Amino acid sequence: MKAFMDKDFLLETKTAKKLYHNYAEVTPILDYHCHINPKEIAEDRQFENITQVWLGGDHYKWRFMRSNGVDEKYITGDASDYEKFCKWAECLGKAIGNPLFHWSHLELQRYFGYHGVLSAKTADEVWNLCNKKLADPSMSVRNLIRRSNVTLICTTDDPIDTLEWHKKIAEDDSFEVKVLPAWRPDKAMNIEKPEYLDYLAKLAAAAGMEEIKTFEDLKAALKDRMAFFASMGCNVSDHALEYVMYAPASEDDIEKIFSKRLKGKDISKEEELQFKTAFMLFVGKEYHKLDWAMQLHYGCKRDNNTLMYEKLGPDTGYDCINNYAPSAQMADFLNALIITDELPRTVLYSLNPNDNQSIGTILGCFQDSTAVAKIQQGSAWWFNDHKTGMQDQMISLANLGNLSGFVGMLTDSRSFLSYTRHEYFRRILCNLIGNWVENGEFPADMDILSEIVKNISYYNAKKYFKFEI
Repeated sequence: MKAFMDKDFLLETKTAKKLYHNYAEVTPILDYHCHINPKEIAEDRQFENITQVWLGGDHYKWRFMRSNGVDEKYITGDASDYEKFCKWAECLGKAIGNPLFHWSHLELQRYFGYHGVLSAKTADEVWNLCNKKLADPSMSVRNLIRRSNVTLICTTDDPIDTLEWHKKIAEDDSFEVKVLPAWRPDKAMNIEKPEYLDYLAKLAAAAGMEEIKTFEDLKAALKDRMAFFASMGCNVSDHALEYVMYAPASEDDIEKIFSKRLKGKDISKEEELQFKTAFMLFVGKEYHKLDWAMQLHYGCKRDNNTLMYEKLGPDTGYDCINNYAPSAQMADFLNALIITDELPRTVLYSLNPNDNQSIGTILGCFQDSTAVAKIQQGSAWWFNDHKTGMQDQMISLANLGNLSGFVGMLTDSRSFLSYTRHEYFRRILCNLIGNWVENGEFPADMDILSEIVKNISYYNAKKYFKFEI
């Protein structure tokens, strides 16, 4: 029987162990998509206890606690940090087969030197150990990033953001890790939302305009903010979509839809999709002009529990996979951009693992010589970033596309301890490749294999997104 989560965790063959320990383990981390707060980096926050860094805002853990019947008081409620931690420890001890069990213990090992098992029995021991270590200056936010061997971070930022914290970080010569904004204009696109008109007023102010009266005005405001983001080093965009739609309409029709919404009238679902199609085509063409990469995260049905949404708001653990993601519309959308040679480098992430094969076939329709794997399938995302999901995504990509050109893992997290997810991914990657080699399916040429592993771990993303680090 193998030891619990030892140095060869998830590595089943000699080739896998060599690839991981000699190459993947020592390669830096490039976190091109996450949700951490740049203010906490700028201020070099020091966490008071493990609950603050581990449980605050982590809806993965919240969902699992709810599935164990834990009262909301101990999840997002007014229980003390210690009480919340004890409830989490009790739940984690039952998390067999759940990636949270692996992630949590990797974090305990790498950042706190704890190689035991967290459960109800060891909760006090781990609470005291972690809090003692967190009090040390070496565990500040910036030092956590440094010890994780991170070279660059892209946060997720709204067009109206002042990016003041990014500016402060960039001007601070004492911190060597690049922290760049990533453009996330969902609020400018979501015309159906009740708060949309209020948001337009904020966007107009940010762009130095009196008001936004037309779709052309909206485009002008967005171009102004894109220019500002570009001046701050941004070269990556990101979108959260139900699915990648393609419902084209004339310019006049889009202006009519926009005008109707500005007057406070309801718009139909068809009009919503027509507007969003026009919006996405516009920004896609702008990204091409700016040489930005476009990330499309889709296939999520959000805020399903209305009772809890009204109590807690969004991003609190009540989202699910949306089974409706038509590949035909995805292909049509990309085609509408490439017809005029305005298709930017694009990364496609579906929350539905059933979409792996359709994405894999779409990629091959739009590749060209301007970039290696110009159209990418993004890493297994959210509900899929576990061992099975990662393996399935990489096997599908290898079967139908170019795994060696894959931009690899992203953190997609709000926690500064989540960089161990890159380790988790790299172990799974090396084990997958190692098994192929030892099964005689690929030659045991360590020069080629090591290059593939290092590129997927780091260098492909650096080149693909054109980061200067």
